[in-house]
Amino acid sequence: MQIRHIITRSMVGVVALTCAVAAPINPAAAGPALLLDATDGRVLYAEDQDNQWHPASITKIMTAYLTFEAIKAGKLTLETRIPATETSVAQAPSKVGLPVGATMTVDLALKALIIKSANDTAVMLAEAISGSVEGFADQMNATAKRLGMTRSYFVNPNGLPAPEQVVTARDMARLGRAVLKDYPEYAAMWTMVDMRIGKRRLASHNGLLRTFDGADGMKTGFTCDSGYNVVATATRDGRRLMAVVLGESSGGERSMRAADLMEQGFSKSGQWKAVIDASTTIETMSMAADAKNALSVRDSVMSRQCGGRTKARVATAQKIKTKAAQVRAENSGTAAPAAEGDAAPKKVKKAKTNAAG
Repeated sequence: MQIRHIITRSMVGVVALTCAVAAPINPAAAGPALLLDATDGRVLYAEDQDNQWHPASITKIMTAYLTFEAIKAGKLTLETRIPATETSVAQAPSKVGLPVGATMTVDLALKALIIKSANDTAVMLAEAISGSVEGFADQMNATAKRLGMTRSYFVNPNGLPAPEQVVTARDMARLGRAVLKDYPEYAAMWTMVDMRIGKRRLASHNGLLRTFDGADGMKTGFTCDSGYNVVATATRDGRRLMAVVLGESSGGERSMRAADLMEQGFSKSGQWKAVIDASTTIETMSMAADAKNALSVRDSVMSRQCGGRTKARVATAQKIKTKAAQVRAENSGTAAPAAEGDAAPKKVKKAKTNAAG
């Protein structure tokens, strides 16, 4: 077990007594969480930061980074028109929905990628940069290695479900910081709450941009297997924080946990220093000896398309039914029924899982 210099849920009681630091909300959250100073990388809070997780659409932060890199190298410009191909059109929603042969500018494709979380424009950009999704994935992995993302691996540019595609909270923080540091000229794209393509208005899935004071980026993600993910940034009084939250059960839980982490980071950083080594950064923090591989949180996700709510209702109904049978058995003096959980619940049909914000 890793010995940490940072606040964990197991330390919440001690910290609350000794430093009056409130624990981040939702202590039963399933996934990793990380809070850091976005400028110098100093860690303010971390939990399971090296556990692998399915990224869903926060993958698109890497796709945007490589697009910015291609523009800097002169391979593309913001005005370059890129085509929709059979591969891009075949992507599952969320997407813009261009037909094969239609084109759009790199500028519009980037905004659709970041704001709409469009899976088709992610492929369009990937093919324009590397010629194919496979070639782009190779470039993603090479870049991840260069940035020190040691436990991440990519197979597609949009985050649609793929068992091999994994990241960690620490690795996503490294990537997020690289975007901010290397390409500040695109900062406005990460702050946009909506965009227009023709007569269509496309809104961001990042609710923090509308509700959290100082919020200025970055990207959300969701699939049934990953749960609700976010890499979020906010700036107050010239100080920028970044929160990475993975695997929450709903979009609301995702936003609340990220907001609470950043709120405490802004308001209680002086108190946190009492229990956090001020020199600890995402680079110097030791790798967790018990870091785990990715798992699916499908059963806990509150989304109809994942079956989570339906499964919860089935489980609750089964418990009620079993309890009622036990009461009847006790009242009649007959043998008790099978233990709770012995009866198999009805099979729940799983809906197709898409990657969205």
